[in-house]
Amino acid sequence: MTTFAPDSVALNRKLPLWYQVSQSLRASILGRGPNDPLRLPTEDRLAEHYGVSVLTMRQALKELETEGLISRHRRRGTFIEPSARRGSPVRLLGSVDAIVAQQSGERTTVLDHGPAAVPAELAEYFPGLDEAAGYRRLRRDGRSDEPTNWAENLVRPDLADRIDLADLERWPMTKVLRDVVGVRISRITDTVEARLADPETSRLLEVPLLSPILHYTGVTYDEAGRVVDVARIHYRGDRFSFTVTLEAE
Repeated sequence: MTTFAPDSVALNRKLPLWYQVSQSLRASILGRGPNDPLRLPTEDRLAEHYGVSVLTMRQALKELETEGLISRHRRRGTFIEPSARRGSPVRLLGSVDAIVAQQSGERTTVLDHGPAAVPAELAEYFPGLDEAAGYRRLRRDGRSDEPTNWAENLVRPDLADRIDLADLERWPMTKVLRDVVGVRISRITDTVEARLADPETSRLLEVPLLSPILHYTGVTYDEAGRVVDVARIHYRGDRFSFTVTLEAE
């Protein structure tokens, strides 16, 4: 039987391996195509794929099973739940794949794209540039069709020609820049704050004006230290919370 083929990931030995593997596999599952198989490879094959021990792989799979993304059946194997969707917490623990996983798994529509003036509050990230490539996307729950968040991205203009809109409707911008465009991402700086819904957010997310939302700003840097993308994501306050896990060295 054909099995699902997860993406590869370069593991950071300073972070828990099981967490990185679970985040990478989660992103692959939530970003899968409609015709991809639901059966996962065996624990041994997955452990070999990620370059970790079977015990580490087992812990990663247990995390995904707890979230309802997969189900495990004795003698039959491990399967992706067809109705799998993201849970509510925004959980970050220092890996790029955590960002990819958080932004994956919902039905995405590109609202518009094109040259966009760099706002004054973001000018420090794009020195010498008056314009960047702007993208606005709306994400909806795959089952209820309820809007869950909408995102604005400002990307360096020299990268825009290599971004396919069809990829943005399937994957988060972080994954497109890293895995399709080929940007070598060095770090992402995140800021999360509580805000009140402005008229545009109220309209897109179908929430009352001035209702609470979770506002996320992610600044993505390449290996040369340049900012390649600034993402501003507006999450419905009744659908998301924010959790940070700190690991002792």
